[in-house]
Amino acid sequence: MRRSVSGGAALAEPSGTPEAGRTTGSAPEPLRTEFEFTLPRGFVDADGVVHRDGVMRVATARDELLVSFDARVGENPAYATVFLLTRVISKLGSASVTETVIENMFASDVAFLQDLYRRINSEGHTQAAVSCPECEHTFVVDLAGGRLGES
Repeated sequence: MRRSVSGGAALAEPSGTPEAGRTTGSAPEPLRTEFEFTLPRGFVDADGVVHRDGVMRVATARDELLVSFDARVGENPAYATVFLLTRVISKLGSASVTETVIENMFASDVAFLQDLYRRINSEGHTQAAVSCPECEHTFVVDLAGGRLGES
């Protein structure tokens, strides 16, 4: 199953259950750990170049544990978002992803990335395999509703 994020980038659903990604008679999709996205506004660098397309990977336990060791997060718990996004965004146009980049993004783009982070790191828990009572076609539905990157 493919989903689109604002701006048209297609995302495959992450697999979280053995049934995820299966249809009757087909093999399961391989585990996806990276997801392309397109920011609603885009990060504008010092040269005025707008960077909108990027890639976010699924967080590891280490990513989330390291938040508690960062002094900036200790001083300001809201900084955890900046810290985590810096670790899991592997690409943002041609810009190097640093804390300064995340800090200087538009608030709407940060909100978009927070939602995407939440969805790709927990969506496997909201999927269920179902089948049509008439044709018996099996497919996966997201019980949380909505599309990746949308609120």
